This record gives sequence, C-alpha cells and structure tokens, in this order.
Amino acid sequence: MSPLLVLGSVGVYFVLLLSIAAWTSRKADSAGYFLGNRSSPWIAVAFGLIGDSLSGVTFISVPGQVGASRCSYLQVVLGYVVGYVVIAEILLPLYYRLQLTSIYSYLGQRFGSGAQKTGSAFFLLSRLLGAGARLYLAATVFQTFVFDALGIPFALTVSVIIALILVYTLKGGIKTLVWTDAFQSGFLVAGVLLSIWIIARRMSLGPAGLAQVVWESPLSRVFHFEDWRATTYFWKQFLSGAAIAVVMTGLDQNAMQKNLSCRSLAEARKNLYAFTGVMVLVNAAFLALGVLLFRFAESIQMAIPAKTDQLFPTLALHHLGGFAAMVFVIGLTAATFNSADSVLTTLTTSFCVDFLGFGGVSSRSAESEVRWRRGVHFGFAVLLLGVILAFRQFNSGAVITLVLDLAGYTYGPLLGLFLVGLFTRIRPNGNGIPWVCMIAPLVCWQLSANSVQWFGGYRFGFELLLLNGALTALGLWMLSWGRASSKTISL
Repeated sequence: MSPLLVLGSVGVYFVLLLSIAAWTSRKADSAGYFLGNRSSPWIAVAFGLIGDSLSGVTFISVPGQVGASRCSYLQVVLGYVVGYVVIAEILLPLYYRLQLTSIYSYLGQRFGSGAQKTGSAFFLLSRLLGAGARLYLAATVFQTFVFDALGIPFALTVSVIIALILVYTLKGGIKTLVWTDAFQSGFLVAGVLLSIWIIARRMSLGPAGLAQVVWESPLSRVFHFEDWRATTYFWKQFLSGAAIAVVMTGLDQNAMQKNLSCRSLAEARKNLYAFTGVMVLVNAAFLALGVLLFRFAESIQMAIPAKTDQLFPTLALHHLGGFAAMVFVIGLTAATFNSADSVLTTLTTSFCVDFLGFGGVSSRSAESEVRWRRGVHFGFAVLLLGVILAFRQFNSGAVITLVLDLAGYTYGPLLGLFLVGLFTRIRPNGNGIPWVCMIAPLVCWQLSANSVQWFGGYRFGFELLLLNGALTALGLWMLSWGRASSKTISL
C-alpha cells in the first residue's frame, strides 16, 4: 500500500471525525465540556468505551503477544469482568450521589485537599504515561511503514497526530468525545473482524475450519495453573485483572467522566454492563487474530519479527493485499485517535477541578475559566508529545506489558486511598498522605526488581498493583495512629 494512499485514507477519516466534532460541539459550554451536560445516551457511551479501553495497544500488541504468552491475556480480561461489577455496584452509586465532576473530589471530602491533589496527581502521571505508550506504539507503526519512506521525522508525525486531536477536542470536550469515540470504536472493531475474515480467506478456511485452526493451535492455550511463581499463573492474572479494571476504570477520571455524563445512575450501570460483555468478546477476537497471524506467517515461511508488535502491521501492509492494508490503517487510525483524544479532556478536567478549583468557590469569571481550560488542554498536549518522544528513546518489549506495569506503580496509591476511604473509618494525618503514596511504589519497584533473588524464583506480574495498594493502605493506617476516627461517606 503506497504511503500516499495511507495519507489519503487517514485524511478522509479525519474529515468525517471533524464533521462529527463540529456538529456535537455547537453551543458547548463548560458543563458540556466536563460532563456532556449529563445527557449522554448510555448506548453511545458504552460503545465509545470499547475503543477507549482497547486502543492501539490491543490492536497491535495483543495479537503480537500471543507468540510469547499464548492466550493467557484472556485470564486478565476475565478478571476485568469482576472489576466492572465492583464499579457498577459500589463506585458509580457513590459518584452519582455526590454529583462529582472529578472523582478525586471524593478524596478531598474524605481526607482533605492534600489527598485530593495527591490522587489527582497520580492519575495525571498514570494517564500521561499510559496514553504516551499507546500513542507511541501507533505512531511507530505509521512511521515505520509510511512516513519513513516519505522522509518525515518521527517528531513531526507525532506532532501532527496530537494537533489533529486538539482540533476536535479543544471546544466540545466530553460532549464531543461521546460521539467521536463511538464512531471510532466501530472502525476499530470492524478492523479486527475483517482482518480475521481476510486471513481465513487467504488460508481457504470456512467458519468451521477457522475455529478448528484456532482451537487446535498450541498458541490458543488460555489457562495456566501449573507454576504459581510464573507471571501467567491464573490466579495472579485473574485477580490482577479485577484490580486493574477497578483502578484503571473505576478510579480513573478518563473512564469515569464518560460514565458520569449519562442521564442517570441506572443508565450508567446499563452502559457499563453492556460494555463489559462486548469487551470480553472483542478481546477474545484479538487473541484469535493473533493465533491466525502466527499460523499464516508460518504458512508463508515468513520470519517472525523480533518485536512481535510488528507482526500484524507487517502482514497487513505487505502480505495480505490492498484491502487488508486499508482495513489495518483505518483500524489503527481509529485506535490512535481514540486512545488519546479523551485523555487530553480528562487530564484537563482533573487539573482544573482538583488543582485550580473549578466548580467551587472561585473569583474567576466564566470567560476566564474557559481561557484557563483551553490553556491547560493545550499544555497537556505538549506534555503528551514529550512523553511519546521519551518512549521513542527508551522503550523495549511489548507495549501492553509496559503500560500495565506502569499501572501497577502509579495506580496502586489510588487503590489504597479509595480502599481506606470507602471501607474504614480511619483518619490519617493529611500531611503524610503524599509521602505514603510515593514510598509504596518505590518499595514495590525494589521488590519487583529483586523478587527472583529474594523469593526463590518468584516473579511479580500484574499482581504488583494489589501489593502497591495494600502497602499504601498500611501506610495510611499507620498515619492514623493516635487520631480519632472519622465518619465514612456511606456507599
């Protein structure tokens, strides 16, 4: 597929996206930017969350990771289901009852402004790193297979991507993103389904033959119960998946801001449960695609790339024909924009509410708040560009592992803060909360780096998130010694 055809496809896609943004952002005010005027249809939110949760990491890394860890990632996905039930039944009712714009305002009500700023800071760090990793992966694929041939430097490629995102998110915020994300999710899901269909045709497989090839492949193995020390051990991945879902969705402003834009709690729950079912099926489809990619590469005697993230783009753009290349490019484009557009909006929301005091007692006029909001939005776009360029210099290995490893360190303190806030009555010394939330990840980093030597060959996987949250909760309990208990904000 020629680079110019790729650029043309992306250009047409962006025109459609910008048209949706122009329609949805008309008369958008601050209420529309932050929470879509609390009038978002639940079905649009649910479908949009699919693309936001999958992103370019799932589109490329999950199929590529099958070669190293089989289909064990589905163990994490099944854990997600438990996590989403916890969100729907515990966290969403709390957020709706308190009428929150930033979910970290709960920490301010429970522990004080220091805890609110600490929670928000960890979210800002987590999302900047996570969005940077996702965009880095997608931009690298475009760079390798398209823009290098045109002599365009990587920094310019990423700058243009972020500039395009700014064009359609700066004004409308969540009011726009609910609809643009639903639009992009459709292309992302179509991308994986059409890719499976294309490979099946190239291998002369009907539906029954396709299912047999996937089922009989040694790469399709999902469950691992043998070695409890291995990172793929079932209970480690299942429980970690539940915790990851809770913190990366339920304690994450990026995901919750869209859920809070629904008309009511009942609709928000309906949205989350509908999303959960589709999420499991789509992830299973991505893993099946990974099995087929490796099988097809074997059938044409193609050497597997050292970085398996490159397997899908290599086959799609060079071995499966023009239609497959088009499907891949549009699917990856949808994943690229979907993985970053909402991040800029929710980072801006969290910073404006938690650090600048939007929505509270403020001397700023409405016009002044709009100027501040747009300046912060633009500032985070620049920061995101810096993070992506840093990944370009230092990243190695499968990006999905990198993103989830980062989550174990940066989301752990959020897990500990909310656990203590929701399920205990302790009142820790507010001055020590930021220190506890910084020390816990550092301890986990040391334990992870030395676990093989210290614990008889044990390797930490995604369960590091649980340990991080537990250490944070322990530190908060120690800070409460000698202090009177406080009332919990009831669920």
